[in-house]
Amino acid sequence: MKQVSLFILIGASLTASMAQISKSDLAGQLNTVTTMVPFLTITPDSRSAGLGDAGVALFSPDANSVSWNMSNLLNADKKSGFSLSYAPWLRQLVSDVGFSYLSCYSKSKSGNSVIGGAIRYFSLGNINFTDFEGNPIGNFNPNEFSLESGYGTRFSRKFSMGINLRLIYSNIAGNRVINGANTKAGVSGAGDVNLLYRTTGEVLGKNSDFSFGVNIQNIGAKMTYTTREQRDFIPTNLKLGVGWKHEIDQYNKLGVYADINKLLVPTRPFYLVAYDGSDSAINGVRQYIGNDPNVSVIQGMIQSFYDAPGGMSEELNEWTGSFGTEYWYDNKFAARVGAFYENKNKGGRQYATFGLGLKYQKVTIDLAMLVPFARRHPLQNQLRFSLLFDMGVLSDKD
Repeated sequence: MKQVSLFILIGASLTASMAQISKSDLAGQLNTVTTMVPFLTITPDSRSAGLGDAGVALFSPDANSVSWNMSNLLNADKKSGFSLSYAPWLRQLVSDVGFSYLSCYSKSKSGNSVIGGAIRYFSLGNINFTDFEGNPIGNFNPNEFSLESGYGTRFSRKFSMGINLRLIYSNIAGNRVINGANTKAGVSGAGDVNLLYRTTGEVLGKNSDFSFGVNIQNIGAKMTYTTREQRDFIPTNLKLGVGWKHEIDQYNKLGVYADINKLLVPTRPFYLVAYDGSDSAINGVRQYIGNDPNVSVIQGMIQSFYDAPGGMSEELNEWTGSFGTEYWYDNKFAARVGAFYENKNKGGRQYATFGLGLKYQKVTIDLAMLVPFARRHPLQNQLRFSLLFDMGVLSDKD
């Protein structure tokens, strides 16, 4: 009887606490959606980096589109190509962290299908491990990488579809015992499904091209770094993009692009009671506002559209926006400017981007710089470099 009375008392106190907390209050709190292996969300190439991280519906796609939208490569001007990219990472904080990317593709003779592949490698530099007393116990170079391959096919002149398969490997601690748990490398597999639709219209009395792209990325198994059963989501996400290309005249072209992105993983609920193994929870279950985040991958994708504890207001805050403009002169020189926005309660990444491109015959060099709106940001003046090689016979578009 005492135990029943205790549960009733706890339940009543929780109900009172919930009554005092409104969804608008929760929507205004910091509640970042986190995942394993966030390096998979890093913009891999300098062209898109200069466009505010937009790239789902680009015109004149290149080898970097393997990761942005495999189906878009069916619209590439060349039959094949490959690209190398590098970005020194967090240079305001450390000097030995870097992100590297290699991609390639090849179209069929008919041009109605394409295959491609890419490698991402993220080195986190050298880390000195210590025990609880501060004594050194060894050094380690954490690193992560992914290997992917993709295939795209054309259903019509305007509509195409692609798929990607990806192997993910992350080793951030080595085989060590940390906080009583044996650590190991995390391994997972994932896939992408992407679509692209292109059409033409007339703007200012001249023909213009329009593109609409969709890419659902990293649909895959959860990961863990320990031998325990607790596994966490990888960054499954939805990208929607639009693009507009306008030929001003024979030498001048303008492209405008916009992407929106949302992580398709559960939002952390607002916990009403901190569970520490005591009777502070009802029947040993933590009490919260929101939805249970310990669900399957598919269920997590579905509930990610409605599970934010702050309601629809918080759900809308989980979408990020990318916008970029690209100007080409004589298909040889490009200038780019863009912006990226993420709500302050969901990570707060907000920055402008600038980029340049120089093309000489079959080689293109792209540079990009990230300039955060906040001062003393860890990504301050972030630079990226890409080197692109076109191969195969040039089309009439060149």
